[in-house]
Amino acid sequence: MFFLQASNTSDVSKLMFIGSIGMITLAIGIIVFVIMHQRKVIRYHIQMKKMEAEKQQVFLNASIRFQEEERQRIAADLHDDAGPLLATARLYLNENLVNLERAAQLQNIFSAKQIIDDAILLIRNISHSLMPPTLKNFGLESATTDLFQKISGSGTINASARFHDYRDRLKVEQELLVFRIVQELIANIIKHSNSGFIHLTQNANANFIYIRLHHDGKGIVQSEFEKLNQASTGLGLKNIASRIKVLNGRILFEIDNSHTYYKVTLEVPKEHMV
Repeated sequence: MFFLQASNTSDVSKLMFIGSIGMITLAIGIIVFVIMHQRKVIRYHIQMKKMEAEKQQVFLNASIRFQEEERQRIAADLHDDAGPLLATARLYLNENLVNLERAAQLQNIFSAKQIIDDAILLIRNISHSLMPPTLKNFGLESATTDLFQKISGSGTINASARFHDYRDRLKVEQELLVFRIVQELIANIIKHSNSGFIHLTQNANANFIYIRLHHDGKGIVQSEFEKLNQASTGLGLKNIASRIKVLNGRILFEIDNSHTYYKVTLEVPKEHMV
């Protein structure tokens, strides 16, 4: 009888020992799994931060290149066009002017005035390319509508724009960013899509302003935009992305379910409004 009790006690001890080992093994396994999972999560977050930093650098480089191209274009326009005009005007207004006859003096002054007027017009056009006067004086709605009227007036493509509720304007600098994005999108559509029409609409809700472009030509969807935006080429798309980042907005490229037209949606938060 004592032997049986001892045997049972021994079996129970063995089972408890095995159970303890199993619990310890399970606990160690859980701890190892948690540690490995945490390490995997940390690696994932590090990778995401790295990708975000690389993306930010792409945006920054695109913005810098855009600004540098703008500076070079303005410098070239001033050097190649305005410079020679002013140099020519100076020839007419040299120190020998006082020694000329009255009629020749008047003719030289008149010629110099015409050349200076041309230079003023040229510089004004350069200034307008930086800040279109319609945009500066009347706002985004008027500038965009005027742009679409000019495109439609060319007779090559049917273009229209309609603003539904743009009662509160963005700041001038932000309107310029939105206008440049619209210009870049339209330029890409005209150049690459072979569209028959481009239609722009504007809507708003309590938090955002939405500007949507529809066209019936060849287009891209969001995944293609992201891929092209990461490529070394496609400066126009990078300029769009960098401007949207400045606006703290979003852009979405889609195709209609019927596959008959493409849609580009620009979302700008109202927190940036005056």
